[in-house]
Amino acid sequence: MADGKLRRDVKMGATVDIVLKQDQPTGKLTRGIVAAILTNSPTHPHGIKVRLRDGRVGRVQAIIE
Repeated sequence: MADGKLRRDVKMGATVDIVLKQDQPTGKLTRGIVAAILTNSPTHPHGIKVRLRDGRVGRVQAIIE
């Protein structure tokens, strides 16, 4: 299972676990489907930033499928 730090691993329509900005202190994960990839660089140490289909934005912690 990929950890979401490499942009090439994150695909549109993939199911991912993200951490929302307000959940960063606790590390609480939110599962959703990628609607848009917001990070332009090929890697990010805290996870690639994505927008889910429901509009929430966060950094990918795990790619489920």
